[in-house]
Amino acid sequence: MATPADLRLLELLRRWLESLELHTKYSSLDDDGYWKVQPWSKHERPTRWVIELARQKTMALRAQVEHRAKAGDSQFSDALELMAFLANLLGAEHIERFIPMAEARNERELSSKPADRSSDSTIQQPVSVTATREMPKFLGSKRAPPPVGTAQLARSERKAAAAVVKPAPKAPARVPPKKPAAQPDRTGPSEAARDQVIADA
Repeated sequence: MATPADLRLLELLRRWLESLELHTKYSSLDDDGYWKVQPWSKHERPTRWVIELARQKTMALRAQVEHRAKAGDSQFSDALELMAFLANLLGAEHIERFIPMAEARNERELSSKPADRSSDSTIQQPVSVTATREMPKFLGSKRAPPPVGTAQLARSERKAAAAVVKPAPKAPARVPPKKPAAQPDRTGPSEAARDQVIADA
């Protein structure tokens, strides 16, 4: 005959198997859909093979509990409950590496249209303990688009800007450089030079 501890364990194992079935379904979702489909606690997203391994081990444990209950072993389920309690209290080191409980009643419908993430700041993909860390995504308010300009608006803005701009100071007038003094006309030899040449001849 099943003890209260047997019944509690079998109920817990049933819930675990239902959760793992949902996780198997969610494994085909992209990251954005996965983090929105349930109100998850902080954890590292499990891969499909980890989910399948957990499912196999859960079914094997359920078979053990049923076998021991039929055999009349009243302490087996009590020992498992104590072990689970101590494992959670003392042995859990990587607290983000677990498969969180998924329940069908908490499932959210995912629309094909991407939702606005700024309205739901409570569900964000956590940073993995062992994976490469990523910079956090800040959820800021969206900026309003710049106003659309028209030709009339542009002309009026240019006129207003021209009225505000001060005229540049005038540059001093440039003085043209002085021309050198006129040289004497040297089209012909001077009188003295001509007389000297005649005398030498």
